[in-house]
Amino acid sequence: MKFGLSQALLTLFAAVACSSNAMADQVQVAVAANFTAPMQAIAVEFEKDTGHTVLAAFGATGQLYAQIRNGAPFEVFLSADASTPAKLESEGLGVRGSRFTYALGSLVLWSAKPGYLDGSDAVLKANQYQHLALANPKAAPYGLAASEVLAKLGLSTAVQDKLVEGQNITQAYQFVATGNAELGFVALSQVYKDGQLSSGSAWRVPAQMHTPIKQDALILKQGEQNPASQALVDYLKGAKAAEIIRSYGYQL
Repeated sequence: MKFGLSQALLTLFAAVACSSNAMADQVQVAVAANFTAPMQAIAVEFEKDTGHTVLAAFGATGQLYAQIRNGAPFEVFLSADASTPAKLESEGLGVRGSRFTYALGSLVLWSAKPGYLDGSDAVLKANQYQHLALANPKAAPYGLAASEVLAKLGLSTAVQDKLVEGQNITQAYQFVATGNAELGFVALSQVYKDGQLSSGSAWRVPAQMHTPIKQDALILKQGEQNPASQALVDYLKGAKAAEIIRSYGYQL
């Protein structure tokens, strides 16, 4: 009798496990490059908590927009600005009412060399460096913000020949990290973790020096019928994701 009960329980547990696996879905997400590390951390927790799997592709917002327009199979879009998701929504490629701000980004001037930057814009203004990296202002909102800072400081012309332009913020970071540029404008999230700079030296650019980097998310039409799409969006609004997002220097 006991053996029969055990067998019945094992059968029940197996059925529940199969049911849970059947309910788990995969969601394909287009993610702005600046949000790479936080998204990777969030994806791990999301998969643990929901069983859904995240397949993420990272790139410049403008490039991801073009891919979405050309039929890339993304189901959720995490942009580095607010205007691109709004545009996709108006073009009928996003689910109306699903757009929301998931983070407010911060721009930082960073050098891989400790002590090279003193927490101010003095080195930038002195203009003694050979190369200054930034992301493509036409494709990446962080690159646009960097160009606005240079204009505000009256340095646009003076540094023009020194600019090293990355396709996205990840490439801009790599130029500096590898020493191909002495300094560059990157996302704070790339060089900041748990309340402190992870390496090098930096100047955190005052937010009023550029257009606010309001980062919006949107469920795309291709993900409208996928439960994992809504589950991910709901998760991004939750406490666990918020804690991760803040740990990388973003505001909410």
